Amino acid sequence: MTTRAPDTLRQEVLDANLAIPQVGLATLTWGNVSGVDREAGVFVIKPSGVPYEDLALDDLVTVRLSDGKVVGGHLRPSTDTETHRCLYLAFPSIGGVTHTHSTHAVAFAQARRDIPVLGTTHADTFNGPILCTPDLTAEQCAKDYEYNTGQVIVDTLKGDDRRAVEVPAALVANHGPFTWGATARTSLEHAIICEAVADIAIHTFALGPAETPPRHLLDRHYTRKHGPDAYYGNPEPGVTATV
Repeated sequence: MTTRAPDTLRQEVLDANLAIPQVGLATLTWGNVSGVDREAGVFVIKPSGVPYEDLALDDLVTVRLSDGKVVGGHLRPSTDTETHRCLYLAFPSIGGVTHTHSTHAVAFAQARRDIPVLGTTHADTFNGPILCTPDLTAEQCAKDYEYNTGQVIVDTLKGDDRRAVEVPAALVANHGPFTWGATARTSLEHAIICEAVADIAIHTFALGPAETPPRHLLDRHYTRKHGPDAYYGNPEPGVTATV
């Protein structure tokens, strides 16, 4: 059976993958983005090991959400495909997933440390620390490793979809960041921000011990961009502003 995901989704996934090296989030082919079509029950993801400069629309792979079977495309999907699938199954709000090995976020993952909320730059996007998972066990690595990589993220977030919305990122211990969002593009933007706040946090720690900012300040920065009372930015052309 061959399934072709909507061209709009495929183009969005292609554009997001091509942007990974452009924004400095990947070395070689160390990163991938996917996007899901829940109505069709499939997601589209980068093929394994294909250099970004060679990546074309027809190279993208369509995978069935229910069982991980490839149903479209002529190449093998990313080795991280099952991690993406696990996250889609666990969190209904997710429309796109990004995985990179960006330097500063990986540093936190290798140190097995959460990225704490040290200021408003972090709080603008993430309503809490970006958590680092526990180490995978020998059993989790021996069988279904990639799916279990997603499962430790799900377990770390306690399977809470609302928590996944408020902090759309996690670090897999000794591995690196996974981020997500309502779309493939948004998941990439969260990867960019995750790397930026990790970089800023390392510089902050270099200056000495860092204290947690006042909760009311962090809440203000998060809620002015998110939720029913958000007032940051402007509506899309043709959309009437509500505030």
